[in-house]
Amino acid sequence: MRKSIAELIGTFTLVLFGCGAAVIAGEFIGLAGIAFAFGFALIGMAYGIGRISGCHINPAVSLGVLVAGRMSFGEFILYVISQCAGAILASLVLLMIVQGGTPPADGTAINLGQNGFGPGYLGEYSQFSAYVFEAVATFIFVLVILGSTHGAAPVGFGGLAIGITLVAIHLVGIDITGVSVNPARSLGPAIFAGEDAMSQLWLFFAAPATGAVVAAIVNRVLESGDD
Repeated sequence: MRKSIAELIGTFTLVLFGCGAAVIAGEFIGLAGIAFAFGFALIGMAYGIGRISGCHINPAVSLGVLVAGRMSFGEFILYVISQCAGAILASLVLLMIVQGGTPPADGTAINLGQNGFGPGYLGEYSQFSAYVFEAVATFIFVLVILGSTHGAAPVGFGGLAIGITLVAIHLVGIDITGVSVNPARSLGPAIFAGEDAMSQLWLFFAAPATGAVVAAIVNRVLESGDD
């Protein structure tokens, strides 16, 4: 229960501050500011709840940890449920802030920092480009996480390494997909943003899952040399 609550709070914070920066302050802070908002939120949570749950706050990360043999399947399910709940709750809070408590009119397009691709979305990159970016970026992200949380890694620096990596990923990828590398982060805003975001949601589940699984396998191979 402690771990589930920690994951819910952590994911809530990441989505509220990351997507909130894009929606509320994006025109003032630019893409770099948004990237740092996501990274700083993750760093804060890494040191805030990392001792309790490991601060996955991302189903793709939990999948990578599962495949790497560092958690049970039952624990993985609980983590994913908590992460998705936190992301949905954060998106609801952001919606209430943006709308000022007034329900959006039917058919009104709502910007909650949802991920996307194709015509009309930021750089209008193709579905193929979006999948490749999300899969590769998640691979790198999860590999950094597995490596920086290994018992032989320098103690106390994991949160910084992981957060800085997320900033770098956002600096490159915001114009491509808005950057997911996190199915829960994609799910929350999409639920309230409308049909377009929901119709593309599959990619932001499948691509991060692909990257996470490959990262876990590669990490197992790399760590086999430590035996």
